[in-house]
Amino acid sequence: MIDHEDDPQLDLAHRLSSMEAKLEAFIQQGLTERIARLEDALTLVTDVERYQRLQSLLKTGKLREADEETLHVLLLEAGTPDREDLTPDAVRQFPCSVLRVIDRLWTTYTGGRFGFSVQLRLYQEVGGTLETAIAQDLPLLRRLGEQVGWSANDQWKTLDQATYNLQDPIGCYPVIWWDSPYGAKMVNYFLVRLFTCNA
Repeated sequence: MIDHEDDPQLDLAHRLSSMEAKLEAFIQQGLTERIARLEDALTLVTDVERYQRLQSLLKTGKLREADEETLHVLLLEAGTPDREDLTPDAVRQFPCSVLRVIDRLWTTYTGGRFGFSVQLRLYQEVGGTLETAIAQDLPLLRRLGEQVGWSANDQWKTLDQATYNLQDPIGCYPVIWWDSPYGAKMVNYFLVRLFTCNA
């Protein structure tokens, strides 16, 4: 009778077979996770037509038009044609799925330079937190403004000063949305919403 434990070839074949099974299980797990992530991403895009123009503009590098389209999509979702009619309560309840799709489009087509998530990260880097946004901390907003190029020498820039160039400061776009009739109050409400959607 042959003892398989003493046969190095059979032992090697058994170990290779075991490793192959583990590798296949690892690959299957990776594919399952990728499929789940793709399904999650697809469920976010509930209305492809809503985002198609924004995607096309970003894809072709038309940042100014993409910024205007971002505002259009956000106001459409809020159910108001005019930024002046948008209330802080509406911003507090804004659908996270819409913000995520818009952000993903901006970050994807600008190589991660622009988007809401980039702006939120930069706000955190200058010391901003959910609590500071709720507290309407204006010095932190000024620091964010300096960080993303929205202000210089304690002066806020106007929208017509935006150059819409890929070499502009990281995080500066989209910017039109941030220019609210409610001023800093609305900016903080929107930051709060970005924090709660990011959680």
